[in-house]
Amino acid sequence: MLLLLYLTILNVISFGLYGYDKHCAVTNKWRVSEFTLLAFALCGGTMGAFIAMQGFHHKTQHKAFQICIPLFLTLHILLLIIIL
Repeated sequence: MLLLLYLTILNVISFGLYGYDKHCAVTNKWRVSEFTLLAFALCGGTMGAFIAMQGFHHKTQHKAFQICIPLFLTLHILLLIIIL
């Protein structure tokens, strides 16, 4: 139960960070670093990051995100299978 709460919170934050970064990109404001965006995805916010990337059309052309987000998602699914 605690794991589900952790993942939910992290995915909501991750989604919000990607949306905020997209807003900042459009309005020429200070951006969220790519390291931060990828770090939140790696720590468990991968689904939020993936949905935000597709929904906001943000970071979809960057190789690091094209490779890392699906890789992190696969890793997280495997870990959940092992844990459950």
